[in-house]
Amino acid sequence: MRMWNAMTLNKKQVRELIALAREALEKAYAPYSGYRVGAAVHTESDNAYLGSNIENASYGLTVCAERVAIWKAISEGDRGIETIVIVAEDDQMPRPCGACLQVMAEFGSNDKPLVIITASLDGSYEVHSLADYLPMPFQFRS
Repeated sequence: MRMWNAMTLNKKQVRELIALAREALEKAYAPYSGYRVGAAVHTESDNAYLGSNIENASYGLTVCAERVAIWKAISEGDRGIETIVIVAEDDQMPRPCGACLQVMAEFGSNDKPLVIITASLDGSYEVHSLADYLPMPFQFRS
């Protein structure tokens, strides 16, 4: 977990989150696909949590880096995900899967749209909103 001084991210903080996601990528366990992914989640309480993908021989039990980072934040009692950065060991821009997008929708900030930053190894990055990727998330209605 890392602390941040500002409530809104500037370019320097975006670069720091990308660096943290790259750090998390190094801890990925991907012996089957060889596709390592790292993620960094920034919360409205100005904390950052890291996650890496963890594969399993039974592929259905594999978990994505995004969900690992989000679950770490939630398990520490930190709610309100504002930004998530995803870095893959690839020259192409990574994209979050549908399961991760739905988890992001569940735990995103109530005050702001969730921002998704994807970054490639060459240092380029894209900024999108959750709504760009998932315009109509599933919502529980009681």
